[in-house]
Amino acid sequence: MEKIKVILADDHMVVRKGIKNLLEEESVIEVIGEVSNGQEALDAVEELKPDMVIMDIRMPTMNGLEATQKLSERSSATKVLVLSMHDDEDYILQSIEAGAAGYLLKDTSKEEFIKAIRSIHQGGKYFSGDVSKVLVSSYLKGQDVRGPQSPPLSSKNYDITKRERQILGMIADGIGNKEIADQLGKSIRTIETHRFNIMKKLKVNNVVELLKKLEEDPQLKQLIQNG
Repeated sequence: MEKIKVILADDHMVVRKGIKNLLEEESVIEVIGEVSNGQEALDAVEELKPDMVIMDIRMPTMNGLEATQKLSERSSATKVLVLSMHDDEDYILQSIEAGAAGYLLKDTSKEEFIKAIRSIHQGGKYFSGDVSKVLVSSYLKGQDVRGPQSPPLSSKNYDITKRERQILGMIADGIGNKEIADQLGKSIRTIETHRFNIMKKLKVNNVVELLKKLEEDPQLKQLIQNG
């Protein structure tokens, strides 16, 4: 049986090694390349012609959504399965708009991971249970998730997702991580990760600097108010 040839795109080497070890326990899957950013993923696809790229979202140089969209624009035969820690609606919908054939969260089981790869390789699409709920909710609200339409992660929006805007607003209101986690039904670790990402994107080092930036930047304040 011909193997499913896969490239791993993630900027954390330890994560890549873990995924590679897991996938290569399956005789039908072969990891033929590893890259650490979206541009390297595009170059590797051009050179190695894999069946699939397992794509992280948050990577330097070029993020996974941009790389996925560029592959779609090139009409590449290589499929993209997004594997991310982010369960934000914005990321999920933007992945689909960019042309991803599937979206899994990084806490998915090995069985579901392999099932997703097989399904996509056979021409289908695959979204984990939690991700499917977001898609259903989006459909019911009338949002369009049919295919590539707009560039992902607009710099005009500070690269902040809907969930991050929500958490940023709560931080601005003086709400702590535990209370935010309780209100949103997330773990404290998840909220801490979002908080770290927000500060990194806004180029601030602490809450004082964050609140100062909010006060001085009307566009950012408007983003939070719009939710």
